[in-house]
Order: sequence, then structure tokens, then C-alpha cells
Amino acid sequence: MSEERATDIHDVKPSSLGHLIGNDHLKQQVQVALDACFEDQVRFPDTMLCGPPGLGKTALACVISNELCVKLHETLGQAISGPAEMNVLLLSAKNNELIHIDEVHLLPTDQQTTLFFALDQRKLIVQSGNGQTTIPLAQFSFLLSTTDPHRVLPPLRDRMRMTLELNYLTEQELIEVIRQRSRALNWPVEETALPEIACRGRGIPRISLRILQSSRRVARSEGEDVVTLAHVQRACQLDRIDKRGLNSQEQKYLQLLGTKSLRLNILASFLGVVPRVVSEVIEPFLVRSRLLIKDKNGLRQLTQEGLDHLSKNRQ
Repeated sequence: MSEERATDIHDVKPSSLGHLIGNDHLKQQVQVALDACFEDQVRFPDTMLCGPPGLGKTALACVISNELCVKLHETLGQAISGPAEMNVLLLSAKNNELIHIDEVHLLPTDQQTTLFFALDQRKLIVQSGNGQTTIPLAQFSFLLSTTDPHRVLPPLRDRMRMTLELNYLTEQELIEVIRQRSRALNWPVEETALPEIACRGRGIPRISLRILQSSRRVARSEGEDVVTLAHVQRACQLDRIDKRGLNSQEQKYLQLLGTKSLRLNILASFLGVVPRVVSEVIEPFLVRSRLLIKDKNGLRQLTQEGLDHLSKNRQ
């Protein structure tokens, strides 16, 4: 019987620190912490993982768990809506195990308070009848991931022994991520296709791997096993992703703005979305890519680089 073909980009993931690509300083921080844990036979330091979505915070939490050979208890901040869910989570972990809460800033304030009390006192206070019961907690470690550290209560944030800041990857690092994942999945990819994916990846592994998955889908739809440059270009055409990695909404934004200077509410009206979608979803990558600037009066206008990109896309 032939081996089952891997069909999803998440069928394999990094399993050790050596498999992670980019963020070299961060990996050194983690390696030092791991070495100290083994030397002193102590638990991993409580750690906050910060960075934009898609950079690999969850993957890093899994790698730390693998390196320590301990169980990882995972949940999402929005999945904990009250004391019952939090109590189950805190009481389920044993000594030296890890609790990973992703998007911890979405935890209700009272549950964030429960967390920093658990960190300080290693106790859980449970309401019972007319009184309170105090339950001791095991010596586990917290890994708290967030895209918005400013929304984490300062007492909780300050109790983290280590903070890991994940940064965007370079195009060369993204090429290595794509090459590593495609080999692990046994998906042959032409070398010329790798830079084409990386240049559209916006510095984010998740986006680059999503384009790889789309390109693979195009190749298989044509009965091909090898992903070529043509497959990548076709996949990006279908997904409406341009050479800079801009999606259709961002491209439309550039076209609307053109050589003019417009305010946020005007752009939002043209795009048919609320202003917050424009400022928090559409504009961040345009600003990071130096295609867009905002003046002190709130006017948006394209940079020369933005105008050049718009002109090339119109040709």
C-alpha cells in the first residue's frame, strides 16, 4: 500500500529549535533558557510571545514543548469566557508542563487578574458557597502569545520572566521556509518558483505557505506534481495577489487614492467599509511597505514608491 500523500500545508510543522528559520536572536534566547532549565532542573520561565499574526508564535510554543519533552496545554484567549474554563485549564497542568494561551489580550480582565495571581501565589481561588477555597497549583509555566501586548494588563505583562519579540522575515528567509516545508511534504517545487512566492509573502511565513498551498493546488488541478513558476503566477492571479503581495482590497485602495490626498472616512466610503477596517486591516501593510504615508492632519497619500507600483500595475 502506497504512503498517503500529504495534502495540507499544516500536515508537517517544525519540531525543534533548529528547524525554525529567521529570528536568530530570539532562538538564542530560547536556547539559553532551555539549557538553563536542564542544568538546574527547573521549569521554563514564564514567557510572553509578541508579534504580528502569522510569524509563528504558536509554532514556537510547540517547539519549546518538544525541546523540553513536556505536555503543552493550548487554548485561545477568546475561548475562556469565565472562571470555569480558566479553573479547568490551570488545574489540568502538572509540574514543569506548559500552558499556552494564544491571543491572551482577548481574555476578560477578571481572567487576566486570575492569571497574574496564579503566577504570584501559585494558588487558585474558587468561590464555594458563601466563602472561598484556595487550591494550590502545580509548578507549570505560562507561554502567553499576543499580537497586542498593550491590551494585556500591566501586572500580568510585568510578571513574565522573558519576552520574545518575533520579527518579519526577509525574502531569503521566506525562501528557506518554503523550501523546508515543501521538502517535508514531498511537494517538488522548481527553484525559480521560490523567490516568486517569497516576494509576495509580506515577510510572513503563514502567507508564504498559503501561496505555496495555492500553487500546489493549481499544479494538481493540471495533473502535475512539480510546482512551477507558472503555477505560482496562476495561483496569485486567481487569489488576486500582486507582485508586492497586495490583496485585491489593498490594490483597490491604491487605485482610489492615486495622486490625491484623502481622509480616512472618504476612503472608507469609497471602499464600502467602516473606517476601522481601513485603518486596522488595509493600511498597515501599505505603510510598512512604504507605499503610503499619513500626514499630521490625517490625510492619506501615496509615496513615490506607491505611485510607481500603481503605475506598473496599470501597464
